[in-house]
Amino acid sequence: MKNLLTIVTILLLGWLPASAETKTETVILITIDGLRWQEVFTGVDEAFFDQEAYIAHKKHHEAFKAQFGAETPEARRQALMPFFWSTLVREGQLYGNRNKGSVGRLTNRFHFSYPGYSEILTGIADDARITSNDKILNPNRTLPEWLAAKPENDGKVEAFGSWDVFPYILNEERAGIPVNAGFEDYPASGDEKVAFLNKLQGEVPSPWDTVRLDAFTMGYARAALKREKMRFVYIALGETDDFAHDGHYDQYAMAAHRTDTAIAELWTWLQSDDRYRGKTTLLITTDHGRGSDSLDAWRHHGRFPYTKEDGAEAISDFKGDDAIWMAAIGPDTPALGEVEGRHEVTTNQIAATAARFLGYTFESDHPSVKAGAPITSMMDTPLEAAR
Repeated sequence: MKNLLTIVTILLLGWLPASAETKTETVILITIDGLRWQEVFTGVDEAFFDQEAYIAHKKHHEAFKAQFGAETPEARRQALMPFFWSTLVREGQLYGNRNKGSVGRLTNRFHFSYPGYSEILTGIADDARITSNDKILNPNRTLPEWLAAKPENDGKVEAFGSWDVFPYILNEERAGIPVNAGFEDYPASGDEKVAFLNKLQGEVPSPWDTVRLDAFTMGYARAALKREKMRFVYIALGETDDFAHDGHYDQYAMAAHRTDTAIAELWTWLQSDDRYRGKTTLLITTDHGRGSDSLDAWRHHGRFPYTKEDGAEAISDFKGDDAIWMAAIGPDTPALGEVEGRHEVTTNQIAATAARFLGYTFESDHPSVKAGAPITSMMDTPLEAAR
């Protein structure tokens, strides 16, 4: 009878164990807006070293070249993202190096931010209803909303985003979870560091009118994790994409470097805290790629309809902007390192993968589209099978 009651309870909660060996109790999902796989896997593109049109800080350009330039892609990527290419690759997994046969891709057809983030968070590409970056409430249930509805996760799910559209992507009011985004302050609740960040955010101007600097987003997320043991935290960083759209390749690269440092500091802190050490999985990815078929295409992404001079309908497209990458590190993730060979992962698999780490089977609430399947190689597939 006791076993029967246990099974019934599990089914009512929508919880199924991913594996008898699952150790993850907290998942932190981090997205780095529009960071190309090319920079992740080969470092700073040397083609931009002599392109002043794409350099914001020309007086410091020689120092930039000295810091991130090297003879090999391996050395350049280590310089740009040292945490990725030391700790993460040594202890976790990294997918999406198309030079080595590992493919990461979007499944939505638009290749820009709202559809990309919605796909990550809902597990589906809703090409009929998610068609712009406008501030419309997401009709689809996201993973954070789905998790927060379970009694055991009450008050343990939060989201933080640099872009001010995230309250709409996550449908904050319906979901009933805190979404701190854009230029919102975060409740200090006696935390002196949060109070300082709130004050500083009002005093330090952002270069953009809809995106704050990522240090505030990461700082607020760190405060939430410190305040109490969380079950799921989403951190959406945005500087890389906005510097790229501005055409400032040096600042785009520096933003990627700062992000790597911030993730390294977060991971180090997690390993020092008894609540998270050996119990936390990081999932890291991007919402879209960038163009790759010309020197200027790196600034752009997205598929947009337009009308030609002759009246014909056409699509503005940037080759390669559907290419993404993703990474995982945590107690349940085999140390496969840089995954090579014929192995494809897609953005619509992330929600189910995050849920499975926590012991759940995630399902989409869309009437006709199923969520992507979990990426099993991130948790239980041997090295030979993954490659």
